Amino acid sequence: MVNWTNYDELSASKELAGLKTQVEVKGVMSGDNGAKRVKEYQVPMSSGLIYNYASKQVDDKVIDTLQRLADEAELTDKFAELYNGEVINTGEKRLVLHQLTRGQLGDDVMADGVNKRQFYVSQQERIAEFANKVHNGDIVNEKGEKFTTAVQIGIGGSDLGPRAMYLSLENWAKTNGCFKMEAKFISNVDPDDASAVLEGVDVAHAIFILVSKSGTTLETLTNESFVKDALSQAGLDASKHMIAVTSETSPLAKSDDYLDAFFMDDYIGGRFSSTSSVGGAVLSLAFGPDIFARFLNGAAAEDKNSTESDIRNNPALLDALIGVYERNVLGYGTTAVLPYSQALSRFPAHLQQLDMESNGKSVNRFGEPINYKTGPVIYGEPGTNGQHSFYQLLHQGTDIIPLQFIGFKKSQMGNDVVIEDSTSQQKLKANVAAQIVAFACGKDDDNRNKYFEGNRPSSIIVGDELTPEALGALLAHFENKVMFQGFAWNINSFDQEGVQLGKVLAKKVLAGDTDGALKAYSELLDI
Repeated sequence: MVNWTNYDELSASKELAGLKTQVEVKGVMSGDNGAKRVKEYQVPMSSGLIYNYASKQVDDKVIDTLQRLADEAELTDKFAELYNGEVINTGEKRLVLHQLTRGQLGDDVMADGVNKRQFYVSQQERIAEFANKVHNGDIVNEKGEKFTTAVQIGIGGSDLGPRAMYLSLENWAKTNGCFKMEAKFISNVDPDDASAVLEGVDVAHAIFILVSKSGTTLETLTNESFVKDALSQAGLDASKHMIAVTSETSPLAKSDDYLDAFFMDDYIGGRFSSTSSVGGAVLSLAFGPDIFARFLNGAAAEDKNSTESDIRNNPALLDALIGVYERNVLGYGTTAVLPYSQALSRFPAHLQQLDMESNGKSVNRFGEPINYKTGPVIYGEPGTNGQHSFYQLLHQGTDIIPLQFIGFKKSQMGNDVVIEDSTSQQKLKANVAAQIVAFACGKDDDNRNKYFEGNRPSSIIVGDELTPEALGALLAHFENKVMFQGFAWNINSFDQEGVQLGKVLAKKVLAGDTDGALKAYSELLDI
């Protein structure tokens, strides 16, 4: 059995605190030393990716101390307990099994009287069969015509992750001849969201995917009614146009309102659900089951890397621990995720939920208050757009904000043009390389307005091309990074009670059960 200990009670955390001024990025990244460091400070990931941390404020002494922290906190042992089926989600007394959707790292996990790996595979097989029938024209609309669009209805993790994954592979699939059908997403209870999507969709040829684990999510069921009304107005039978992704015990599971229902369970949180049926249905319909399987294989391979106890061979664990050092020793409260790939335009939004909903906690796993910092604020935007937006603050603002770049050697679609002796892709890559060095080394200038202090730490994940396998590896890397940080901070990364209070109060408002400020704001908004 592992020991669950608060971060500030670990002897390695105290040792780490003594290394606060250990490394100046500007010094180690300048000149020939910088060139050597870039080649040495990197770890191979799966699917041809590389995690490079040369521009971080660490050296071998810091890394060695982080290794002792990982060993003392038993971080990889805790990961083993997770994938072997221990109750890791202490808040809700649940197992945490999202890794099991893409492969089995350890023992058989039995829960609810079934082998959970077999359960997840069975749902993937059912989804694959359904998607193939849709693509082959065996499942069609009321007029016997093929469906051409899939529309996912969900909120939070039922939208952010699947939407980000779809956008990440949409153009790759079109270029590689495996694009089956367009996908759209309805998430916000704002009626303008559903209206705008439905306005741009041929509803007669659309198949709608309702995603709700409980079958009671207010926003999702509201949008389902919105869609059913649109189908009815078009003279269409909604039950011939909808499938459900839900739990086996929800009211949606055996309803005649849907063509079919595919299942998830309570052991996979919404923000970790892209590799479950939540992502599987829409991605399999959009790209085909084979592409979804390749995505899962990429995630499974990176999960395997995350079992390594040596942090120099475990990129997610190393990334996590450097983040702990930045948060708890260097005092940085924000991290920017900066993908230099338009395909990853919504990936930072997914990581906002993944990280901030998981590690935005101020009590430990046992409900006891803690007095050290936990999860940082996460935000981001694709380069080079971000350079013309918020990079000014990153370069010359008063706060130092750690940066996580993501870049690829090749574009997804292959189309390009040479302007001024270089292609667009070369210009994109030149920008990310330049930004890393500019943040690290800065620029001296007598004009203080043009002076760049430098010493802004960053890392980069580099790949050859954003393929399904690379996307899966990228997703698993960040999921496992968040998990390891939660373990290090001794918090429960797998519940989200902070989401619930607002839901409860909103129901009171809609029921007219208000007083005080809640009543006043209800009147202000004319509810």
